[in-house]
Amino acid sequence: MFNDATKSTRHALKASFVLLSLQASALAESRPNILFMFTDDHAQRAISAYPESLNETPNLDRIANEGMMFAESFVCNSICGPARAAILTGKHSHLNGFRKNDDKFDGGQQTFPKLLQSAGYQTALIGKWHLATEPTGFDHWEILPNQGHYYNPDFIKMDGSTVTEKGYVTDMLADKGIEWIENRNKQKPFMLMLQHKAPHREWMPALRHLSLYDDVTIPEPDNLFDDYNTRGKAARNQDMSIEITMSLTGDNKVWELDDSKPNLWTYNLGRMTEDELAQWNAAYGPKNKKFLDAKLEGKELVRWKYQRYLKDYLRCIAAVDESVGKVLDYLDDSGLADNTVVIYSSDQGFYLGEHGWFDKRFMYEESMRTPLLIRWPGVTKPGSVCNELVQNIDYAETFLELAGVEIPADMQGKSLVPLLKGKTPADWRDSLYYHYYAGDETWHRVAKHEGIRGKRFKLINFYTHNEWELYDLEKDPKEMNNLYNNPEYAGKIKELKSQLDEIKSKYDAQDTIEK
Repeated sequence: MFNDATKSTRHALKASFVLLSLQASALAESRPNILFMFTDDHAQRAISAYPESLNETPNLDRIANEGMMFAESFVCNSICGPARAAILTGKHSHLNGFRKNDDKFDGGQQTFPKLLQSAGYQTALIGKWHLATEPTGFDHWEILPNQGHYYNPDFIKMDGSTVTEKGYVTDMLADKGIEWIENRNKQKPFMLMLQHKAPHREWMPALRHLSLYDDVTIPEPDNLFDDYNTRGKAARNQDMSIEITMSLTGDNKVWELDDSKPNLWTYNLGRMTEDELAQWNAAYGPKNKKFLDAKLEGKELVRWKYQRYLKDYLRCIAAVDESVGKVLDYLDDSGLADNTVVIYSSDQGFYLGEHGWFDKRFMYEESMRTPLLIRWPGVTKPGSVCNELVQNIDYAETFLELAGVEIPADMQGKSLVPLLKGKTPADWRDSLYYHYYAGDETWHRVAKHEGIRGKRFKLINFYTHNEWELYDLEKDPKEMNNLYNNPEYAGKIKELKSQLDEIKSKYDAQDTIEK
């Protein structure tokens, strides 16, 4: 039996719980949800909202049309793992400890998901992780091992198990993200990082897109056959060319033309079901036969490889765009759209034949640039374009300010919230620091380098080769003419070297050169 005092206490506790629940619900409503959709190797030119685009991406364009497109968006280290570490920490590679893809991320350090989690957000990560250690700071996660697979992918679960699931990975990630949002704790605001494998190689499109672009000729960049006339050893010695690196047979092959030896392609095709493989062969068999019968050589072979590469790459992006559309539609249908900030970006840009290349790594524009689209309903003016210099070290600070969480003093980026509100702070940056650490003894043989990128000029130091490059981006946006040895620019070079020293001091990067 309960006495009156006990009953009174129970009623008081019940009232307190109800009040706390109402307060939690009100707090969840007052702080926006954050949906961060992220891809791998997505070049700006492969989004139709950006200039000189090669394809149509209506769902990605919807984010730009209903929010803000960042025209001058860049990374600090153009390679998968380091880009992700910079986003999580708001710090350059030398401070977050993840400089190269074979590093291991220190999950014990401060990250924005941990700070959001401590502030009452429910956090989740679904998709590609690629940081070697297990994710921390998330209430839920399930990740793709290493690069992941397009067809019937494996997922590593929080309990340590690895499960193979049937389907096409880009479609599956949209479904998994929606399922998590639907089943989340609705008393809390959420932050979901939905991270795709696509359009990372092996560029295996969804079955429905295998014949997309078959009747189209993708325009070639005018520097597809770049001879690197004014550039140094770094540009000439790389191993990321369509002509040489994109082989059709052997260990470095990039297509399924020859399965006589076990390789990455035969392994990935082996993940398909019998029906999936039959559809694949029906689509690509005739294309491959036509190519093999033609016995192409020289520039015509390069042109064929360019077309196959670009079409498969853009086919993969078609599924990404559909995936984004599915998630956006869900937010609308569930009533969450008005209180959810949607961010779309990629870990870096990618060469779509410019300079004769694929891949990334270099500080040149195509790989240093990355797409960034943000929709903040009721705050950001629809269809707005930001031309300020922003970098991926800014994302963590932005997410924290969106959530009303204090930004730690040791983070190195700047919150984009003022820009999203249409206001540019008087002290906004006029230059960016970049550093690639992997070196020409590793995959694709891109030399270590660092540099400074201003609004007009870019200075790069390929320090292991003792070579510098200077570009006037206003006169030479495709970076074809290295001006470093032009005496007319001696004063500008001196000025930029001084600015490089200053920005390195600002970011505590004075001792980061590794010879």
